[in-house]
Amino acid sequence: MPKAQAKRPIISIVGPGRLGSALAINLKRAGWDIAYLVIRRRGSNARRAAELADKLGATVVWLGDSPLPQGLVWITVPDDAITGVADRLAGMQEWTGQSVFHSSGALTSDALRPLREKGARVASVHPGMTFVDTTAATLKGVPFGVEGDAAALRLARQIIRDLGGTVVTIRKQNKVLYHAFDAFASPMMVALMAALEEVGKAAGIRQRELRTMSGPLLRQTLGNYLEYGAAGAFSGPFVRGDVAVIQNHLKALGSVPAAREVYLALARVAVKKLPVKNRAAVERILRGAGGSQAERKA
Repeated sequence: MPKAQAKRPIISIVGPGRLGSALAINLKRAGWDIAYLVIRRRGSNARRAAELADKLGATVVWLGDSPLPQGLVWITVPDDAITGVADRLAGMQEWTGQSVFHSSGALTSDALRPLREKGARVASVHPGMTFVDTTAATLKGVPFGVEGDAAALRLARQIIRDLGGTVVTIRKQNKVLYHAFDAFASPMMVALMAALEEVGKAAGIRQRELRTMSGPLLRQTLGNYLEYGAAGAFSGPFVRGDVAVIQNHLKALGSVPAAREVYLALARVAVKKLPVKNRAAVERILRGAGGSQAERKA
């Protein structure tokens, strides 16, 4: 066994759901040993955990049934379950010298305080990636937001390097805003797509054609943003200052009120942060169409 391999602690994953399963698969591919997949006795994912364990050469155990081996315990349960899991684990065994991570983007390493108080080295290690049931996303190139104890962070950096990811150190007081940043990049982006679909249906576009029609525009827009930034990728009637088109958009969107609110919210960001011609005229339109209270008073 190579020297570097011998120094790697074995890993137990607590809560092998979408994130935990993808993490376990990527860790195994990177040469890390997954010892246990830990699930709740009343959980509904026992069969899936057993199938994953077979692929990984791991063992499925019930949370609280037995101590976990010396190494790294990585908690990947939902945010609202992390403190409860930490409390339960803290009472199970000795934790001095152990490392424990959780993968919440919003919570700090303080969520693992019961384990830290028992001697564990703890950190929050959050992959900035979306995980869905249909695919185990690769973590190559993925930024990981990290925060926690120095010794735990050294281990986290080693793992992230092996996964092909990048380390982003987040200050404890900034964790929630960091997570909100990620929310804009993924779930809120999908919510925007849901609004887009409602407008498409109102325009008479058939359901099966919505993604076919929007796909090329979405791909090019995202590509432009990644290449040139927000200002360089911005286009359309706001860049041209075409107030008549904007007025007509808002009038037509009266039939899709939720999407109209999204349009107004994004338009307000555009006039403040992006290159917009006829800015004063556009701002008047937005105030008249139901802008923010501050805008109506301006």
